[in-house]
Amino acid sequence: MNIKAMKKTITIYGRMIKFSHTIFALPFAMSAVVMAWRDHPPGTWDIIWIVTAMVAARSAAMGFNRIIDADIDAANPRTAMREIPLGVLSTRDAALFVAGSSALFIFAAAMLGTLCFILSFPVLFLLLFYSLTKRFTPYCHIYLGFVISLAPAGAWIAVTGTLSWSVIFLTLALMTYIAGFDILYSCQDTEFDQDKGLFSLPAAIGVTRAMIVSSLLHLATFIFLVIMHFTFNMHPVFLPFTAIIGGLLVAEHRMVSPNNLEKIDMAFFHINSLISIVLFTGILTEAFVTAMTTG
Repeated sequence: MNIKAMKKTITIYGRMIKFSHTIFALPFAMSAVVMAWRDHPPGTWDIIWIVTAMVAARSAAMGFNRIIDADIDAANPRTAMREIPLGVLSTRDAALFVAGSSALFIFAAAMLGTLCFILSFPVLFLLLFYSLTKRFTPYCHIYLGFVISLAPAGAWIAVTGTLSWSVIFLTLALMTYIAGFDILYSCQDTEFDQDKGLFSLPAAIGVTRAMIVSSLLHLATFIFLVIMHFTFNMHPVFLPFTAIIGGLLVAEHRMVSPNNLEKIDMAFFHINSLISIVLFTGILTEAFVTAMTTG
């Protein structure tokens, strides 16, 4: 395979799993690493394997989702152009990709220690199981938030070998953050989900009520970040970043309404990416200021 063909193949698989969306959760995982750094400085290879595990786990989950939902995606005008329905990738190609990503995740976890290796199997199962939840529960968004929120907890365990209240609040912030904007995103498919008998919160309780639930979840995100600031005894410099995140969450919800879903993609891709980056920047800044003032 020449370089041009290789780049094309990588691009196709990257589009299939929406690789760019990794930015939503990866900064949360790396924030956990930075927070743990104070008492448990990780090595370079620890960071490399954490990032590898994170990317591989998400790739496996997204690839599996594309396989399981291929028929649904083909029937939905919004998703009919995805790689498997379009015939750009075969189910076999996607299955090999999922198998390879899963193996890489388990290997990366093993390189982080025995505990991480043992935990990698139930974590992988939970990640893959998400693809089935839309078939039986409207709370699939909460489940998605939960499985993705395992990322910072896993990163913390990889660095420290244990859990703490501080990272649990970061985990809860990520869970409610992901669940909240996934509810907003699923509003686009409300009629389709109802017609096909699929479960989502907008399909179950209506777009208006679903958006209220999304707002409450994002309020919880903000509260959990504030609690994390105090439980971790963080420097006050982190609070302005928390305020910015709160403002971005408000802006996200002001961009959409039950009668106007046109800006959901902008809210989903741009604002949520910015929120993750602001959080990580705030954690880095707090760590630097704390090191300077206590050193």
